[in-house]
Amino acid sequence: MKKYLLLFILLIPFISIAQNLSSKDQIASAVLASTEVQRDGATVFGYDESGKFITLRKGSNELICLADDPAKKGFSVACYHKDLDPMMARGRALKSEGKNSGEIDKIRAEEAINGKLKLPASATTLHVLSGASANYDAAKNKVVGATLRYVVYIPFATQESTGLPLQPVVTGGPWLMFPGTYRAHIMISPAK
Repeated sequence: MKKYLLLFILLIPFISIAQNLSSKDQIASAVLASTEVQRDGATVFGYDESGKFITLRKGSNELICLADDPAKKGFSVACYHKDLDPMMARGRALKSEGKNSGEIDKIRAEEAINGKLKLPASATTLHVLSGASANYDAAKNKVVGATLRYVVYIPFATQESTGLPLQPVVTGGPWLMFPGTYRAHIMISPAK
């Protein structure tokens, strides 16, 4: 029995436990995915006590931030430009209808091509602060164990139109993901 207890204690740092954060802490942690100058004016979406997705704070600038989902393991918050919201909101709506990721992608692709889904007119960004065993330290207003990656959406961009490689050439280097699709984007994942 002691052997199992010791093993459990040793594994605690690696066990990912979902956090149920207050609205205040959801806002404070969500905006950490953005730049410091954008944080106070960002709109923040998060979760109420029942797990329902809600608006926690209406913002005054171009940024929308998403709080960590307490129903998922690990920690992940994101901030994106408001022009990406139609695509993001459509994905959330389809997911709430029970659609899987393949169905969501197919529907959004069709809607993007036929003009029903409004896409950004220019390059727009998404910042994701996440980690499989990360968590938010409210006392320090810091996410521990997470990394920040950057995504620049350029719908329908290709290697030929951007000159970007289709995979990273160096660790942390930019590359084009999903070329030629409505969700084509430059991926920048800094080295850990």
